[in-house]
Amino acid sequence: MANTESSNESSNHPSQASTVRLLFCGSLTPLIFWTTTVVCGLVLGNYNHFSRMVSELGTIGSPSQFLFTAGLVSCSILSVLFIFGLRRICQHLRLSTLPVWLIFSYSFAIAGAGLFPLPLRLHGILGMPSIALILSPLTALLLWPRAHAPSNLRVMASLAVAIMSLGFLAFYPTILGSLPGLKQRFFHVGWGIWFIYLSISFTQAIKDKQPDLRAMQG
Repeated sequence: MANTESSNESSNHPSQASTVRLLFCGSLTPLIFWTTTVVCGLVLGNYNHFSRMVSELGTIGSPSQFLFTAGLVSCSILSVLFIFGLRRICQHLRLSTLPVWLIFSYSFAIAGAGLFPLPLRLHGILGMPSIALILSPLTALLLWPRAHAPSNLRVMASLAVAIMSLGFLAFYPTILGSLPGLKQRFFHVGWGIWFIYLSISFTQAIKDKQPDLRAMQG
């Protein structure tokens, strides 16, 4: 019997480890994004993060164009892997996966913005779906019951929504008119907080509850 239990436990480890690795991509995504933004700003030179938009870092012909594209596409790939990890754990915990799938709006938009840099018209068109990302923490608040949701969901989801909402000030040029870059970055700070929170909290849930991750496959 002991050997059987040991065998079952060891067979679960690869699945558990792979899910944790997928969830880690959620913390890695904002790290790559902000590192790309800072490094590209240094490469471009004379770049003010408060007064200039993030997309300017990838303008066609700029010295930071290809680095910027590589960073954004990497963020897209990592966020898709993150979605797969979240889907596994949410299905196991019987949580709605709608908040998870809404993250794909970011995955699609960030790839589009990177592959079609300014001044291409598709840059703005393909980047627009990222707005829907704010619905991820909102739907999590509405659809994830406290008994099964990760700890501190209400606080962290509300914080993410509040900060992302400040990013919508970009549509109001009369407010902080000289600081469009700062307004845009509020949105990026908000989704970064949401990604990191989901990554860490669900990873901790796996470690605490030691779920049978064979049920997360598929």
